[in-house]
Amino acid sequence: MKLSLSLLSHNHWFIIKPKLTGILVFLFFCIIFSLIISQQYQISRKAKHDAMHTHLQAIHKSIDESLKSYYVDALTLSLTINDKGIPQNFESVGKKILDANPNIDAVQLVPNGVIQYTYPTQGNEAAKGVDILNNKKTRIEALKAIQTRKMYYAGPVELKQGGLGILGRLAIYKNNQFWGFSAILIRLNTLLQKPEIKQIDQSKYHFQFSKINPNTGKEVFFLTSKEKLNTKNAVNSIIPDGDWKLYLIDKRPNELVFPLIFRSLLAFFLASLIGFLTTSFFKKPAELEILLQKQADKLLKNEIKFKSVFDQAAVGITYVDSNSGQILEANKKYCSLLGYTEDEIKQKKIQSIVHPGDLKESLLKFERLRNGSIREYSTEKRHITKSGNIIWIRLTISPLLEINTLPTNHIAIAEDVTQRKLVEKAILNSQQRIESLINTVDGIVWECDAKTLEFNFISKKVEDILGYTSQEWINTPNFWINHIFPEDRDFTLKYCEEQTALKLNHDFEYRMIAKDGTIVWMRDIVNVIVENNEAKSLRGIMIDVTKTKEIEKELNNSFNLVSEQNKRLLNFSYIVSHNLRSHTSNISSIVDLIETSESEEEKEEMVQLLKSVSDSLNETMLNLNEIVNIQTNVGIVTENLNLKQYLDNTLNILSDQIELKGVTVVSSINDAIEVNYNPAYLQSVLYNLISNAIRYSHQDRNPVINIDCYIENNKTVLQISDNGIGIDLDKNGQKIFGMYKKFSTHKDSKGIGLFITKNQIDAMGGSITVESEPNLGTTFKVYIS
Repeated sequence: MKLSLSLLSHNHWFIIKPKLTGILVFLFFCIIFSLIISQQYQISRKAKHDAMHTHLQAIHKSIDESLKSYYVDALTLSLTINDKGIPQNFESVGKKILDANPNIDAVQLVPNGVIQYTYPTQGNEAAKGVDILNNKKTRIEALKAIQTRKMYYAGPVELKQGGLGILGRLAIYKNNQFWGFSAILIRLNTLLQKPEIKQIDQSKYHFQFSKINPNTGKEVFFLTSKEKLNTKNAVNSIIPDGDWKLYLIDKRPNELVFPLIFRSLLAFFLASLIGFLTTSFFKKPAELEILLQKQADKLLKNEIKFKSVFDQAAVGITYVDSNSGQILEANKKYCSLLGYTEDEIKQKKIQSIVHPGDLKESLLKFERLRNGSIREYSTEKRHITKSGNIIWIRLTISPLLEINTLPTNHIAIAEDVTQRKLVEKAILNSQQRIESLINTVDGIVWECDAKTLEFNFISKKVEDILGYTSQEWINTPNFWINHIFPEDRDFTLKYCEEQTALKLNHDFEYRMIAKDGTIVWMRDIVNVIVENNEAKSLRGIMIDVTKTKEIEKELNNSFNLVSEQNKRLLNFSYIVSHNLRSHTSNISSIVDLIETSESEEEKEEMVQLLKSVSDSLNETMLNLNEIVNIQTNVGIVTENLNLKQYLDNTLNILSDQIELKGVTVVSSINDAIEVNYNPAYLQSVLYNLISNAIRYSHQDRNPVINIDCYIENNKTVLQISDNGIGIDLDKNGQKIFGMYKKFSTHKDSKGIGLFITKNQIDAMGGSITVESEPNLGTTFKVYIS
């Protein structure tokens, strides 16, 4: 899309071939509108997918937490077996477990794989005597519990007692010999009675629960549904403790298609209209030849500006030949990601920079794009940089094509997600470690009195996690209370007391002080043991989750940063589309008036008006370009600057306005004050705030501007106050720093100064606040980091 200078010098070519000119203009605007619509669609699609994933993760976490609590009950049941392999007090322990956890329907002890002990006996008689290791339907899943040596949940299966149920089995070993199983029976309906599942919006989503049948190898779905599962419209999650697969299915997968079609039709209509108007415009060669030359100059400038935006985009963009895979053009960001110059990257084919492990999949999807099987696709894959390093890139690839034709070129938008991939890998590794600790009881197993909180048992794992010996802990009555981190102590004790009084099992987190003085985050999974309807004792497992807390903090910080950037991007996209649409609409209207003009004087007046609109469009593009430069300038240079020197320079620049309006400037800033700031940004901030104070002075009193500098919460604060006309913050407070937002009828008001000022301050890591009342004045405070 390059407009050469030779084309401008032969302006009669446009007059001779007006239809071809209109087609070229139509195609140009079709491409621009397509890029904007595609980006909006991808943003909406990703937001919908993320919302589904978040909801499913909440369901996954709730079910997973229930399974972990069942593990503690199974472990408790196994402790009834004495050294001779004979259960002691099975009935009483089973009753306590069922009383403490109403979600459990029955407990079992299965010596040598044969169900011999069941509580309650009533209603479960049919299960007694079943040999699960010699039964084809139960053998495979029973062996998994033995092989993995951890709690494994078999089913859902048809129970001998009737209905669908899940059996959590824990393999028990005595003297390193397999004894049998400790089992927990839960009805499927009981497991799925989760608030997160009930709260699913049935008009939008459908929840499904499945498992691969170990005997047939086929996936079995356990929830009835009229919806046919399509993995493209669903997100899923695996619960490894039972090899279950959870699905959240989108009932309205095409709801984003209709807005896309509407926008596409509107864009096609606008592009057609612009093409038609261009064709009509060039049909009057004698009258419009001079104006044509001006329009060609303006189009060239717009092309240069578009090229500038393309090169300065925050994401990598490249055009690729559909047949050969040759890179035709790439912006600076794409070249920077891979370490090549623009000339070097144009010598490359896409196959040469994709990691060999991802190349096969990339070629298959690219072939489907080329033959028209799919319109576009997004993926994350590895690329090889010029230096040989491997980076992860998120690619969104779509063809540049006309309807009913095969594509010849593709456009790819690339975003570096290497850091996120590393964070995800670190989180996954951390989760696997935590699960391993829980499944192998790699935590501090304990028991204490429910009223006094005096511990009568603590496992030796406490030495590895907190550094104290078991004897140190047990011999001191209030040892646990005394070693809770002071800031968490009141909350922890109050929460534990409330849950115990309600006889509810609980799972919570708090900090403890280790023997070496370090702070350790503990996750405490607590079972309340009830006897005679009274909480007698507490049993549980303390798990060290310090590393997980640190990763969560880092992940939240990264998420907040990305969210803020997305908000800025959406806001900027709206500004660009709104303002450019306004100018193009004005130009179209003026062109219509020129065509209908009856005299040369009217045409000349319309030409002058068209020039005015063109100048306004140019000013808008300059403002938008300055904002892009601020928001994409990563390496901002800062220096130690003398604040008074920059203030004096600003007052000198504004001296004519100060003298004209009789402004009194009162400053407390002395020569000793220095700030670490970008010189251009500091000059711009001072100029915009002081010039605004002069411009919006009150006509009924002498203008006074007060300028102060002081320290507040270890930050330098620059305060500029005036006694001008003020701003109604109740009405305009939410949009005071918005682009093109005006709060007065002043002729010089453009609504861009405060927007640029805030962007510059934000880019320096600072902030700005405003206090104002109508007819009293305004105070701006700039916080410098």
